[in-house]
Amino acid sequence: MAGRYDPLTRTAIRGGRTTVPPAPAPTPGTPPGTGTAPGAATGTTKAAGPGPRTRTWTPPGPLDLGLVLGPLRRGPADPTFRITPGTVWRATRTPAGPATLRVTQDGAGPGVTATAWGPGADWILDGLPDLLGAADDPAAFVPRHRLVHASHRRRPGLRLTRTGLVLESLIPTVLEQKVTADEAYRAWRRLVRQYGEPAPGTGTGPGTDTGQTPAPDLYVMPDPRTWALIPSWDWHKAGVDAKRSATIVRAARSAARLEEAAAMDLPAATARLEAIPGIGPWTSSETLQRSNGAADAVTTGDLHLPGIIGYALAGDRDADDAAMLELLAPYAGQRHRAARLVLLAGTAPPRRAPRMPRGDIGRL
Repeated sequence: MAGRYDPLTRTAIRGGRTTVPPAPAPTPGTPPGTGTAPGAATGTTKAAGPGPRTRTWTPPGPLDLGLVLGPLRRGPADPTFRITPGTVWRATRTPAGPATLRVTQDGAGPGVTATAWGPGADWILDGLPDLLGAADDPAAFVPRHRLVHASHRRRPGLRLTRTGLVLESLIPTVLEQKVTADEAYRAWRRLVRQYGEPAPGTGTGPGTDTGQTPAPDLYVMPDPRTWALIPSWDWHKAGVDAKRSATIVRAARSAARLEEAAAMDLPAATARLEAIPGIGPWTSSETLQRSNGAADAVTTGDLHLPGIIGYALAGDRDADDAAMLELLAPYAGQRHRAARLVLLAGTAPPRRAPRMPRGDIGRL
């Protein structure tokens, strides 16, 4: 495989990271995080009525928004995720309702400012520290390979996000089973735009606040009932075969039980997800990496990852899952973080075969 590829985000890596352009200079008189201890909330302002809520927060250490939130983006045209200069936008469905979140990092300091719109604004702001990796413990990681050590040193702002939302990560992960990234991203875009709803505050969704409108054309993914009621022909038009669509429908019908996994430890959460037919180790790991911030949820069953890890750490481009797990064994408890650092290092084996052809069953 030529170039750099990150199976976690299904995208090519350029420069080893997902880049958030620098933020504009902050407005004088409104410095975030003033006089507040690291890691603490620095003020939550709730506007009356449907207007936006704002919170500033100072992380306990270096923070790179692109590295932390990048895994939540499903392709460059994800309708639920947008990166603009200095800012990450995210539309999500919380237990309290839809929400749009804007997170901006002050280039002059470590603080971040978050603004949220919609019925789920308070919920998403309450979870802001976990979303930005406050529950993660990078200090627990000890590099055991020279390449991993170098990658770790170059990225002090890498923290593992924890959304606390299982279905939001599970459904696009199921769409990515056994297909190319382009096919999965296309299906996600089509279904979210067709069956989702405009994100709050976008000018068409609820909670619009004149003068503080978020990036346009953001959508909140459908609720579980809507996922379960999508007709077979629309799954087909989106290029989703019967096996994947049936798995999503089963997951949507068990949404309440699956969401409980966000508060479980890794073995219990894995067992809860894999109790649904069609959800195996690959899907559960990819989901829990995002929803639970699971530092040890190493992905097995991936077409590319074992060869990349094997080539980077041992020069073995033909490594299988067993060989990959053996190489990652010294990182027990932190295997997912180690794998991410290897991927970010950009050391991939040279391509030996053409790319997997893109299919589209919607044209059949």
